[in-house]
Order: sequence, then C-alpha cells, then structure tokens
Amino acid sequence: MLKQQLNFKLSQKLSPQQIQLMKLIQLPTQAFEQRVKQELEENPALDSGKEEVRDDFEEFDNSADEDYDSEKIEAEIDVDDYLSDDEIPSYRLNTNNYSADDEERQIPYAGGTSFTQHLMSQLHTYRLNDEQMEIAEFLIGSIDESGYIRRDLVDLVDDLAFTQNIYTSEEEVTKILKVVQNLDPAGVGARSLEECLLIQLRRKDETAAVSLAIDILEDAFDHFSKKHYTKLLSKFDISEDELRDAIEEIEHLNPKPGGSYAGNTKIVEHVIPDFTIKINDGELELTLNGRNAPEMHVSREYTNMLKGYKASKEKSKSQKDAVMFIKQKLDAAKWFIEAIKQRQQTLYVTMSSIMNYQKEYFLTGDERNLRPMILKDIADEIEMDVSTVSRVANSKYVDTPYGTKLIKEFFSESMTNDQGEEVSTREIKKILEITIQEEDKRKPLTDDKLAKILKDKGYPIARRTVAKYREQLDLPVARLRKEI
Repeated sequence: MLKQQLNFKLSQKLSPQQIQLMKLIQLPTQAFEQRVKQELEENPALDSGKEEVRDDFEEFDNSADEDYDSEKIEAEIDVDDYLSDDEIPSYRLNTNNYSADDEERQIPYAGGTSFTQHLMSQLHTYRLNDEQMEIAEFLIGSIDESGYIRRDLVDLVDDLAFTQNIYTSEEEVTKILKVVQNLDPAGVGARSLEECLLIQLRRKDETAAVSLAIDILEDAFDHFSKKHYTKLLSKFDISEDELRDAIEEIEHLNPKPGGSYAGNTKIVEHVIPDFTIKINDGELELTLNGRNAPEMHVSREYTNMLKGYKASKEKSKSQKDAVMFIKQKLDAAKWFIEAIKQRQQTLYVTMSSIMNYQKEYFLTGDERNLRPMILKDIADEIEMDVSTVSRVANSKYVDTPYGTKLIKEFFSESMTNDQGEEVSTREIKKILEITIQEEDKRKPLTDDKLAKILKDKGYPIARRTVAKYREQLDLPVARLRKEI
C-alpha cells in the first residue's frame, strides 16, 4: 500500500554575497588589504583611488534599440547605479570614524643568513676529513630551531647509513657531536636542557659559583628542576648564599640557544591595530584604522565600453556577449564596494558597543574594572548575530592608552561575589595575579591558601578553580615559584 506524505521543511541559506561579507568582516586590517588587492587584480571593472569628476559624462540611456531588447539581456544597465556614489564615495566622508595611518605596510623579513648557514660557516673552519665533515653537516641539519638535537644518536647512525651511505659508530658520531657543540651560540647541539646548560657553564671562567652550578646540574638536576632547595643544601653541604649564587649563574643561561640567533629566517609580522581608542577630555574616542576604508570606484573605461555599444548601429553577437561580461563585472564591482561599506559599519558599530560596555576599563586601564561580557551581550545591543560579533572579536586588535589588545580579551564569563554582585572572571584573575606577585617568594602561597585569600577578599571560589585560573595565567605551582 502506497502512502503519500507531505513534509514542510524551513531552512535558511546564506547567499554567496553574504558568505563573502562574513569572510571580509573576519579579516584584520592587513589581510583585508591583501583581499582588496586581489579583487582589484581579478576584476578590471574595479579601480582604486579617487575618481576624477568629469563634466562631459553622459548617462547611459536604457532605451536601447530593438536589437538590444530582442536578445533579452538580463537587465537594462543603468550606469548611474554604478557611478552616482562613486565620484566621492559616501563612506569616505565620515572622517571622524577613520584614522590616518602612516605605518609601514609591508611585512618585514629578517635579513642575513639562516641559523643552519651560520653554523655551517663556523664548521668549515675546523680541520675534519671528508667523512667527518659529512657527519658534522648531517648533525647540524638535525638541529631544531631551538638549537637542540632531539633524536637518539643510534637513530642518527642509522640515518647516516640509509641516507648518506656513511657507515659509522655511535662513538664516532659522539666525537663529531663535541665539535658541533663547540660552535656558537653556546649550548647548540645539546640533546637535553641539562646538557645545554652544562655546555654554557663550561665555557665560563671557573669560579666557585660556576663550579657549584656544574655540580648541581650533573649530580642533582632533578632536585634543581623541582626547586628542592633544602635537599640541595644538604647534599652539597653549602650555605644559602652559595646556593643562591650558583642558581643565579644557571638562571642567566639561555635554555634555547637557537631562538636567540637573529639570523633565523622567520617572517617578523607586526600587529596592526584595527581600531584606536583615545581619551579626550575624559571622554572615549574610537577610530577605525583608515586602511580599512580604501577609495574604490567603478572603472570609467568599462562605462565607456557600454556607451560605445549604445552608439554602435550594428550589434553583433560578440558585442552582446561583451555587454553581458561587462555587466557581470560591474555588478561584482558595485557589490564589493558595498561590502566594504558594510564591513566598515559592522566593525565600527561592534567596537563602539564594546568600548561603551567596558567604559570604566578603557578610562582607567585597570583590568579589575572589566565587566562580565559575553558575545550575546554585544550581539543583542547592536542587533546582530553572535557569529558576527565573534568574527570581529577573534581577529581584531585595538590600540588603547594601555597598549595594543586583542579584542576577544575583553570578553569573560561572570561569577557572583559574596555581596551578590556579578563580577568578571578577568577581575578575579587579575587579583590572583597581583596576590601571587606580592607573595613572599621564600614561602609561596599554595592554591588552598590562595583560595582562602580570595574568599576573604569577597570572591568565594574553590581551590580547583584557583588552580585553573593560575594555569591560564601561565603561573607555576607554589613549589616552583619558591626562591631562596
């Protein structure tokens, strides 16, 4: 038996233009500039810079002849629709919302030779036979960006045999490794943090503190790394002053010798603030980086092509195809200019709402004045979707009197204090951070004691929550914060 059933399903789909607009909103200033550049390259109907106003411009007449109409080309093209607002785009007139920007627009690259080349150039000053030189070069090639060799020597011996056709022993590789570890910066080629620090110490002038530091790393590295200072004092039968001097020697060493080399060929990218907030006569002023408001207009050359088509008496199929192509490009250009305008309005309205919501913080710079704020708070206020606010907050920076901040850092959950008031978790983290900074480092506070202090200050949170916040602040446990 056949059964017929009718189902209704309601679904909402975003148009390609809406999806593209969402992508534009998500882009920070520098990436947005690249996107504009890409669009200019791909769409010849779009031009950058201010359009020169010409008095001899004739509006294209939509009353094309019968030949034009008979082909039923999608829609009549009103060039005025494309150009009327583009002589001086309206969104460039709102100068209060945009700031001048004189920053360097190119991403700077680190110059000089690479870290590997730096090591190779030193290696070639040593007298080694051909096989030893190949092994040494292979070892240098195995050094990571921090300056370490992370693989076991037995594995390197196998690799030498399989990839370089060099059959050697662990003893020989160890011997060559000592040569590599003589290179600068000191500590390079180490296989562990302990070995890295020892290499550096052994290059120092021999003093009582340096000798003790070497002994500590060689014979009691575990006690040192866990800050078991009482055990170190007992093991080496030394005074607190002697231990303090030895630890100071170790703390001045570089645990990542590769990272300190300025010639590492990595891209150095500067954060470009998308917004600026200033305080003027006690009031907050918000500006959007001017680089987010490029001057764009529809190409004059393309409109002239349309006028040429209108003036032509004979209209061939190829000409009509060209008109369709031109209309497609003009539509895309007009949409892109409108999308830029919508993007700017969305960014400005969203950041303005965030600024006003966190007014006390932006006036004082005190993180304890940050109000609890979630994406929905701002979305409801500006009547936009939560996902739109998220796109603005997650990838944009604002230059404030207190430094350049990632906007999403102003968002935080809330909790209730002992007065029944909602406070930001950021406020609690700041108080926790200050409490740890001001503690007696000889007797650092445990998480239990920190929880009690916060409770006494009016923030009743559990020990496990204190531990979570402390980890989020990248602060170690009490034992590892201990000093002598």
